Formats: sequence, C-alpha cells, structure tokens
Amino acid sequence: MDGHGIQLHDEPRHVEIALDGVTLASTDHAVVLEETGLPMRFYLPRPDVHMELLEPTTTETVCPFKGQASYWNVRVGDAEHRDLAWSYEQPIAGVEKIADLICFYAEHTDVRVDGVAQARPESPWSKIKA
Repeated sequence: MDGHGIQLHDEPRHVEIALDGVTLASTDHAVVLEETGLPMRFYLPRPDVHMELLEPTTTETVCPFKGQASYWNVRVGDAEHRDLAWSYEQPIAGVEKIADLICFYAEHTDVRVDGVAQARPESPWSKIKA
C-alpha cells in the first residue's frame, strides 16, 4: 500500500449530478476526494441530494483508507440503478470530512461542474451495470 494517498478539499464550484435527465443532487458545498489510482469523487451534503430518489440497500464494503461504506439504489422513473450511491457514516481518521456525505458513481451518472459536463471516468466500476 506504499504510495497510496487520499486528498480532500472543498469544491468552490457548483456541482450537479444527474441520471437520465433527472437531477439527483445540486450543491455549492461538495467535498472532492482524490485517491491514488481512482477517479476523482464528489461527496455531497445530504440536504443537497434528492434523498427521495435513493433507497438504502444491504450492501456494505470496507476500504482500508476510508472505512465502511453503505449503499443506496437510485430510482429514476421505472429504472432502478443498484448501489449507485454510497456514504461513509463513520470514516476512519484522516478522512472525517466525508462523514455522512453522499457520493455517486461518476462512471454511471452525468456530472456537471459550474454547468460544464464532465467526461465519465474509466475505472473498474465502468463495466458494472448500475
């Protein structure tokens, strides 16, 4: 795990997350997480997320660098997108800034920063059907 790092910083620009033309989140208070070997992630405050579109799942994962994550399905119209969003309720020391924030897979959503569409990143999660 040598050389692995995480950097967190507040995002001063406006961030929007959408799926199939439906806005899932819109905020001026995102936290950016940059982790070695992974795409940049936007973590968003729950009040800025349309939580009524999210349904908790039983999925949990553990990251040695962030802690235990819980997941949500996202429902847009009749389509359910499994485990498309996640949160670290109690992240490990050093990344407390993402506690209770929601993150969406940018590989499967439309991300706009200050109105500019961002390219969907390529990662191991790109091929997983959400």
